[in-house]
Amino acid sequence: MQNSKLKIKIQNELTANLKKGDQITVSTLRMLLAAILNREKEKKYKEKIEGEAELTDEEIIEVISSEAKKRKEAICEFEKGEREDLVKKEKAELEILQQYLPEQLSEEELKKIIKEVINKVGAREVKDIGKTMAEIMPQVKGRAAGSDVSRIVKEILSLKK
Repeated sequence: MQNSKLKIKIQNELTANLKKGDQITVSTLRMLLAAILNREKEKKYKEKIEGEAELTDEEIIEVISSEAKKRKEAICEFEKGEREDLVKKEKAELEILQQYLPEQLSEEELKKIIKEVINKVGAREVKDIGKTMAEIMPQVKGRAAGSDVSRIVKEILSLKK
């Protein structure tokens, strides 16, 4: 199986940044490649694959999204602890990770998709959030955070009462 284009791009940019001496980018890309390798190992054992288990670009985007989410959570925690040095580091890493994610949906675009899905599945109240989320998440995968989607779905459904 062939490496995904996204993984090759990340590896090439790691090499280029090693030559440039850009330490924050190098450490972020190394961390990202380690996370990708871990996910490949998980996939290999879960699916009982012989040889190497390569991730698709979509699966790599999931890994990047997960790492970006960790950075956002860390930024919030470090801001609470008034650790400006660590906030700055996490923000720099997040910026690097976001370069590999698809363009994020704006709040207006997200609301439009959510309203369409709510009408399609016939959701009427907040208890319908599960079936609504199940329909929305595959459409916005990698382009919107689940927490944002959930928040907007709850807002819209609570207004329907």
